[in-house]
Amino acid sequence: MKYFLIYLFLEVMVSVNIASVIGAFSSFIEIIFSAIIGFVLLANMRMTLMQNMNALMQGEISLESFERLNLWALFGAFLLILPGFLSDIVGLLLQFSAFATLMASKFLHVNKQTPHFEHKRKHLKEEEIIDVEVIDDPHAK
Repeated sequence: MKYFLIYLFLEVMVSVNIASVIGAFSSFIEIIFSAIIGFVLLANMRMTLMQNMNALMQGEISLESFERLNLWALFGAFLLILPGFLSDIVGLLLQFSAFATLMASKFLHVNKQTPHFEHKRKHLKEEEIIDVEVIDDPHAK
């Protein structure tokens, strides 16, 4: 609740200052334009997801990065739909992977240890390995 009030205060301060500089009509146009961009990004999320999936399959990004990039891009699109200048600025910045990675590392406090499911997967792979020794018997031929 505390963070929401801080966000709301900052949103009002930024919006009032920018709206007083550019005017009411320009502010209205910006709100409509950013909402349209947000809806277009949500509609094209399938393409972004496919591009990130290809990068994941080629080993360019990790599974963790894949999840974060898609989550932040989706969150940025929703912020663009919301009215307000601060949410539009942050939503636009979240569409870029470098900023999204920075936000994820700063605010999610990602644990550097191996997650539980990764540990289980490694353990299962170790159990599937069959140790075999091949002995060539010259008398059998």
